[in-house]
Amino acid sequence: MEIAELLHTAETEKGFDDAVVSVLREADKKGWALFAVYDVRERLLAKGFSQERLKIIEICNARHANGMLSKNRLVSLCMPCKINVLEQGGKVIIATMRPSAMVKFFPEISEGDANGVEKELVEMVEGAR
Repeated sequence: MEIAELLHTAETEKGFDDAVVSVLREADKKGWALFAVYDVRERLLAKGFSQERLKIIEICNARHANGMLSKNRLVSLCMPCKINVLEQGGKVIIATMRPSAMVKFFPEISEGDANGVEKELVEMVEGAR
């Protein structure tokens, strides 16, 4: 499996904090619930490690989540959906996993269901870009 099959990434000209806010706004516009925002860099700095900025934004859409869980509760291992904002080599990148990759691991999940979730996640990444 190629990395492009697993991820959707987009470089943005926005600053890091603006990119995070843009992701939050896009998720809200699509009706997704915010579960948590993790500041990975901050947590690692507290333990004495240095990393570039990285925030993990966990979001959920109840309709999609219910549909997936109704087919296989172990799909919960891939939940909630995440959109990350990271600094890498002086660039700000917005990234998400492609739910369509799940159909290889969970055959009960149809390509149509996974593609529906993926479409919204990709639209959020591109909209936040």
